[in-house]
Formats: sequence, C-alpha cells, structure tokens
Amino acid sequence: MAATNETFLQDFILMGFPREQILISLLIAQIYTMTVLGNLTVFSIIQVDSRLQSPMYFFLSCLSLLDVCYSSVTLPAMLANAITGNRMISFNRCLTQLYFFVCFGGTECLLLAVMAYDRYVAICNPLHYITIINKKICSYLVVGCWLCGFVNANFHTLMTWKRMFCGTRHINHYFCDVLPLLQVACSDIHDSQVVLHVVTFILGMAPFMLIANSYIRIISTILKIHSTTGRKKAFSTCSSHLIVVTVFYLTGAFNYNGPNTGDFFIIVQVSSLLYGVGSPLLNPVIYCLRNNEVKGALKYVLRKLYISFK
Repeated sequence: MAATNETFLQDFILMGFPREQILISLLIAQIYTMTVLGNLTVFSIIQVDSRLQSPMYFFLSCLSLLDVCYSSVTLPAMLANAITGNRMISFNRCLTQLYFFVCFGGTECLLLAVMAYDRYVAICNPLHYITIINKKICSYLVVGCWLCGFVNANFHTLMTWKRMFCGTRHINHYFCDVLPLLQVACSDIHDSQVVLHVVTFILGMAPFMLIANSYIRIISTILKIHSTTGRKKAFSTCSSHLIVVTVFYLTGAFNYNGPNTGDFFIIVQVSSLLYGVGSPLLNPVIYCLRNNEVKGALKYVLRKLYISFK
C-alpha cells in the first residue's frame, strides 16, 4: 500500500530540457505555431476548394486535424515547462499526456496506411475507384483508425498505471511517453514490454508492410503509363505521401523499439521528437510543396483574399 500511495502522490520530473530556457521557449513556440497554422491551412483549403473534394483530400484533411491534436498533446506543455523552468508533472497529468500521445500516434499510423490504400485503388483500379472508395467507406475507415488508436492508448495507459514508481522519479525525456516511464518503474515491466512490441508490430510493421505492398504495385502500374504527363501526375500525388510515411514509420519504430537504457537513449529522445513533433510540422509543408493541386488551391485562396482586402 505504501508503494501504491507513493506512486500516486509524488510528481515526476522531466529531465530532457537544457538550461537555455529562453531559446528553447522561442523554438517550441515557433514550431507549435507553424504546425497549427500549416495544418489548419491545409484543412481549410480542402474544405473551401470544390476541386479538392476527392477521398484523397478527405483523408489529407483528417490527417491535418489529427496532426493539430497530436502536436497539442506535447508542445504546449513543453512550452510551459521551458518558460517557467518547472519540470514537475503530476502522475495523473503524465498518464493523460501519454494516453493521448499514444492514441494520436497509433491513429496516424493506420490513417497513413489507409491513404496508401486509397492511392493504390485510384492508380491500379481507377474504373472501380468511385465504388470502392465512396464516402461511407471513407468515414468507416477513418472511424476505424480512431477506434484502434483509442484501444491502443487504453492498453498502454493501463499497463503503465499498474506499474510502481518509487525512488528517483526523474523521466529522462521532454514529455511522458511509454519507454521513458518504463525506465523509471521499480516493478517488473516484462508484460509492458511484451505489449509494447506486439502493438508496435500490429500498428507499425503490419501497416508499413501494407503500404510497401501498395507502393510496389503503384510504381509498377505507373511505369506502364505511356504518357509522360500521366506518369508525372501519378508520381506527384504519391511521392508526398511516401516521404511522410518514411519519416513517420522509421522514427516511430525506433522510438518504441530502440534502446531504453544507456548512452544510446539520447537517440530515442531525438527520434521521439521527430516522431511526435517533426511529422506534424513537416506534413503540411511536404504536401503543399510537392502537390500541384494543393499549391494551386492555396494560390487561388490567397489571390481571393488579396482581392477582397484590396
């Protein structure tokens, strides 16, 4: 009982922040502002432009909203910690942050796989695209991604909640995540590690294999297109998604399966930042810069705004 009371009454201390608080605060504020504005811009453009009402852009708009939520789990708290210098976080706040971080991360893993399947059907089976990827199916797929994300978060949060945390409660990280919390647990964590590896395979490797298979078929189909313009258009719509997938899955796999002790743990910290902070920031940039339809819609909206304010 004493150990249980200690678990719930004591706070954790986040040890990932350096001493340069002002510089770190400005950097975090800038990253968060760019992430929110970038993703909301992509979402707004898709909603107002009638040319972007296909399933591909519906999934992209869902990804943009998800990235806003995803970055909002960690960055505002990190900003508050950097400004105040207070690295303390309560047990309940830590578990809440872990829950939503894992939930949104798992949801994004599956949503990226759904987007790859959408591109596969559009390019490899275009005649049946409208019937296979209709509005109802799109909604079901997105809801399914969210449900799996919530189930995944429930597993990890429950397993972490059952752990005992005693003695030094210093979390060697910038926010509450699974591996850093397991590192400071003083009870047996074998079952948590097993669940972590199993879930990582289900939500990480399995969707990634599905994506890889989809893109092998997509590239094979694109190479058979005789028109140079057709090949370029097909590659432009797929290359953006492929870049996002590569960054997200590689950093995510290393984040949850990398070394949890020793000097190499700093690599896990970096990959965790790229996974939870870098991807939401880069997604709107990649999609806007490499997608001609999104760039055209953005120019159209900016032109209309300029004329209205002129």
